[in-house]
Amino acid sequence: MSKDALIFYSEFDDPAAWKKTLTAELPDLDFHTDPGAVDPAAVHYALAWKPPKGFFARFPNLKLVTNLGAGVDSLVGRDDLPDVPISRLSDTGMVSLMSSYVLFSVIRYARDIYIFERAQRRGEWKYVHPRALSDIKVGVLGLGELGAPAAQALARTGFDVRGWSRSLKDIPGVRCSNGMEALDAFLRSTEILVILLPLTPETRGLIDARRLSLLPEGAKLINASRGAVVDESALIAALQTGHIAEATLDVFTVEPLPKGHVFWGMENVLITPHLASITVPEAAAREVAESIRRVRSGLAPLHQVDPRRGY
Repeated sequence: MSKDALIFYSEFDDPAAWKKTLTAELPDLDFHTDPGAVDPAAVHYALAWKPPKGFFARFPNLKLVTNLGAGVDSLVGRDDLPDVPISRLSDTGMVSLMSSYVLFSVIRYARDIYIFERAQRRGEWKYVHPRALSDIKVGVLGLGELGAPAAQALARTGFDVRGWSRSLKDIPGVRCSNGMEALDAFLRSTEILVILLPLTPETRGLIDARRLSLLPEGAKLINASRGAVVDESALIAALQTGHIAEATLDVFTVEPLPKGHVFWGMENVLITPHLASITVPEAAAREVAESIRRVRSGLAPLHQVDPRRGY
């Protein structure tokens, strides 16, 4: 048995596909899914998505933990994780999937498709005159490795795109602002808000009742980041009053979204089950393998996370 083992954990990702693609890149890697079937001391690498509490405590020689996704909030601040590098995935497949989800969601509102969906259910021929895309102000909240390409895709499609981030970004076709002092003005100027922020102590509950109220009356909201970035109760209230006219939600405070939750019965909410951007092993395995090679050589992995910042 190899002395250089990797432990895999995910309730959603296919371990067989990951084993096939990753061991093709690293034939000497001992790939395991069962913690009880491997010598804990031999496990140097972990590839995981939301592992249970205490998962990492049994592996004393970890050298790298790779998160099966872009958001690492489930790894930061754990008491069972030693001081080892944490990396996240950011492959081209994830970027394309997120950009396509954002484009779909924004275009659905911009072209009034949601109105036609309801008219069809009523058997009604309803005409709504289209607006020029250049007149529609779309704001992308979060301009990281998923947010920046999504903002660019919207700009290329012809929307009036503005973006907000913690630090200033320069993105062609996107009017960028940064810092908390600029957030209120950004929200006031946004008709369709796309949330792509990581979940950190600073962003938890960031979009609260006050900030929702800054959006123009009848604004639309799309959240494809983390549910806890938005105050869920405040969002429900804003949707009920119509201040937020529509929402597309891929993420929620509790997942799966519980049966009987008020969102299920709201006609002005489109629910998708946290799939806006997923990791495709065939595309991502090369990055995971490269991070392992780098750690073996004493270098930092790709896309290393700063635990203090949470991304």
